[in-house]
Amino acid sequence: MNRVVSLLLTGLVAGAVVLGTATPAFAHNVLISSDPKDGSQLEAGPAVITLTFDQPVQAGEKFNTITVTGPEGTRWEAEGEPTVKNNSVVFPLRPLGPAAEYAVGYRVLSADGHPVTGSLKFTLTKAGTGTPAPKPAADPVAPTDSDAVPIWVWIAGAVVLLGGGVFLALRGGAKGSGRR
Repeated sequence: MNRVVSLLLTGLVAGAVVLGTATPAFAHNVLISSDPKDGSQLEAGPAVITLTFDQPVQAGEKFNTITVTGPEGTRWEAEGEPTVKNNSVVFPLRPLGPAAEYAVGYRVLSADGHPVTGSLKFTLTKAGTGTPAPKPAADPVAPTDSDAVPIWVWIAGAVVLLGGGVFLALRGGAKGSGRR
């Protein structure tokens, strides 16, 4: 009976260690400010959209993107590549059009390599002179966040492997000590 209790406690401790060390993986970047601010009202469309996060963001081609959607689903895509400086990403923006609410969806690559997504909105109170971007061609094989393996699968697998290793070590140790 002592052996079963010992094995169970060892498994629980091993599981706690695995879960305890996995916690930093959940600490992805968090948007702490934006320009324009979420929910703001602007008389003129911004030339750039700046997103500032609590941790550094990785730079690189196609790592960081935004999608600006206006009235009736019109797209107002960024012009050019974003600029990354430490915790901030600056996206150049094409001139906006009608006075309306605009939604900004973003995806950035955090310093730990995980994508971070979110959105914000602002309202343009006076019409601009811009025209919407052409509709993008459909990409039928574009990866999504749902294609990724959830973290709990990796944690559960590690717990099972570690628990099995502990069990075999204890079992092998008991057999070896009886043969002396």
